[in-house]
Amino acid sequence: MRFLRENSLSIVFGLLFLASLVGQSIAGWFDEKELLTEHHQATVSYLGYVFSSSFGVDVLENWQSEYLQFSLFILATIWLYQRGSNESKQAAELGLQTDERQKVKGRRKDWRYYLYANSLLLLMAAIFFASWLGQGIGGWRNYNEDQQFHDQPKVSFISYLGRADFWDRTLQNWQSEFLAVGSLAVFTIYLRQRGSPESKPVGARHDETAASG
Repeated sequence: MRFLRENSLSIVFGLLFLASLVGQSIAGWFDEKELLTEHHQATVSYLGYVFSSSFGVDVLENWQSEYLQFSLFILATIWLYQRGSNESKQAAELGLQTDERQKVKGRRKDWRYYLYANSLLLLMAAIFFASWLGQGIGGWRNYNEDQQFHDQPKVSFISYLGRADFWDRTLQNWQSEFLAVGSLAVFTIYLRQRGSPESKPVGARHDETAASG
């Protein structure tokens, strides 16, 4: 019980993620079967759909946009300021801050230090690029399958990266993530949620920055 209580936030969201992923795979499978039946094609099994490029690209195009959001937000909040927002540091604390503030005074600064000091951003960026590459490969395979179905020539991976299909899949997710982050930064200036660390205290002034409730 202690383990569950101390890790309840990650456990709940992990379970929600798995439930949503399974739900997406089942809904996508039924949708794929309906589409194939309409075109008088052989349907695929559930596992066949889960390992297909169609399912893979749908999953990864969302993952890459989420981790792009995290990466840019982590980087932007080092240097950029939004007065009154709970998502911003104080103006005087912008930048990489002092060793005393970061609790590293007196520590040896070799490559391991710099790797660890930037490990969060590096991991988020690595997941973003890996997911984006996976989306590109999955989208390319799915695009060529559709081309083959319509008796059209296949395209190379590099050629696919310049096509509207790839950028439509990419940008439709990016714009929503940028809107969500920007909205959160602004909404926390004026709106409150008592008890949430994502909100300022209920009685805090609108221009109070970097306060947590």
